[in-house]
Amino acid sequence: MDASLTGKVAIVSASDSGIGAQIARELSTCGARVVINYPWPQFAARAAEVVDGLQTPGIAVEADLSTTTGPQALVDAAVKEYGKIDILVNNAGIAVNLPFEEQTLEHWDAVMNLNCRATFLLTQAVLPHLARRDSRIINICSISARACPPMQAIYAGSKGMVDSMTRVLAKELPPKYGCTVNSVSPGPTRTEGFAAAGEELMKILQPVIDSTPVGPRLGETSEIAYAVLMLALPRASWINGVQLIASGGHFMM
Repeated sequence: MDASLTGKVAIVSASDSGIGAQIARELSTCGARVVINYPWPQFAARAAEVVDGLQTPGIAVEADLSTTTGPQALVDAAVKEYGKIDILVNNAGIAVNLPFEEQTLEHWDAVMNLNCRATFLLTQAVLPHLARRDSRIINICSISARACPPMQAIYAGSKGMVDSMTRVLAKELPPKYGCTVNSVSPGPTRTEGFAAAGEELMKILQPVIDSTPVGPRLGETSEIAYAVLMLALPRASWINGVQLIASGGHFMM
């Protein structure tokens, strides 16, 4: 077993289910202690189940990252428990899949506050506690940022901001903090959120999914999590400012 993350502490935002939970499991298999994050009390049991399934000790922290105070609360809880942070995975995000005319200011605020502001605030909150050697910041972007599918005007725009922010921080932060900053952009992936995307979006996406070069299927959360794990390993120390696309060739830059 690869134990190269032994002694490392990782925060994975929105990790009580889906891609985030699988990322936490992958990091744990290599020895990292993982802070599981969930937004509201009704998800506490689900988060605890993820912690119980980790191969290393971890904790679950309730913090609503769509608020202005949630990101700092998450970092404070992690530092209180472990004293430092080596890996931050900005995974929290939501999508709105509606015709442009039906997207509202409420949709705008919900998507931007979680997908963009939370990434901004959580990254800022982590920096004072970031280990100064072999630390990692990994943002979960989306191929929507570049492929720009219909009915995702706000969502694709938010992930475009995450994409650009990643590249800016990849230039700015490593000289100060000894970290790397990268992103992983999943294609359509089998998660609870994707299952709720709606019939109209699936009508648009299904022909494209069917033509994915590696296979006519959705990606699995384990396949996305492995891409994150690769960037988190010490051997990835020379990879910086990269958007790693995990889509089976569904989208290529």
